[in-house]
Amino acid sequence: MGESPTTPLRAEQYLAPETLAQLAPFELRAKRIAEGLMNGMHVSPRKGSATDFASHRQYVSGDSIRHVDWKVFARSDKLQIKQFQQETNLNVVILVDGSASMQFGTLDTKSGWGGTKAQRGKNVWTKYDHATAIAAAISFLALRQRDQVGLGIFADGIRSGVRRSGSNDHWRSVVRCLAADPVDSAVAWERVADQAVSQNPHQTLFIIISDLLAPPAVIQSALSRIGHRGHDVILVTVLDRAERTFNMDVDAAFVGLEGEPKLEVETRKIRTAYLAELEKHLGDIDRIARGFRFDVEVFDSHESVGPVLSSLLARREAILRRRFQG
Repeated sequence: MGESPTTPLRAEQYLAPETLAQLAPFELRAKRIAEGLMNGMHVSPRKGSATDFASHRQYVSGDSIRHVDWKVFARSDKLQIKQFQQETNLNVVILVDGSASMQFGTLDTKSGWGGTKAQRGKNVWTKYDHATAIAAAISFLALRQRDQVGLGIFADGIRSGVRRSGSNDHWRSVVRCLAADPVDSAVAWERVADQAVSQNPHQTLFIIISDLLAPPAVIQSALSRIGHRGHDVILVTVLDRAERTFNMDVDAAFVGLEGEPKLEVETRKIRTAYLAELEKHLGDIDRIARGFRFDVEVFDSHESVGPVLSSLLARREAILRRRFQG
């Protein structure tokens, strides 16, 4: 299943070669926008000290007015902050939902998968396994671009993780943490948000990977706490295909994974109402995230990670490019 501390981690166990190929072009796209928002392998062509001017970004509440470009304000009536070369390195923190609901899955374990404790003894590809594959791909991409990457596994709080680093062997630490962490309990969203913000005082791109099976108002409150500090968020929803389609033609007992009582359900009778409620829930989450100008994407755990993640990154880069050009 998972790797022991003495067993070498192999990339292909947690990151499929086809996923690497699908994500490869985004290094080049990242370079094109690097002189704006981010810089990692994105090294700027400008010469000089670490305090040389690199770009502007929009002023957000809490920013010091010391770096406001007043000339830009006089021309455009817009508050823009000067970013300097040392400020353009991207801090990435990946937060992975390790709550009990993430143990659910209906797909057989993928051949050659490195394994997590979520699937131990089940031979099932869980939502947590899919979240791990997404996190492994994003962290690998960010580290290859020389960004600083951190990891947190959360449920009733941020229970384990890896400090931000850009070192050559950091990806191994990230994957080992993802593979080893057990899955248990429910999510305390506001507490997780407060911990994430307190642990990352500098502007950070948070990638939150979860099934987001919580009241939208709770998710909104958590995102507000993060967005209020000027951080950016990519919100990744992971659902099993059975949850997306509810394509069951049998009566079944539904057992809650986070302490809910068992329910006897006639699946044929409730399917239409269930699907309508799910689409409303996903629509609410989408509306809330976009209200903060955060990116949001839904992943089907039966599908490959690469195509959906590539589409998300391409859309994000297109939005950033339009902002800089505008």
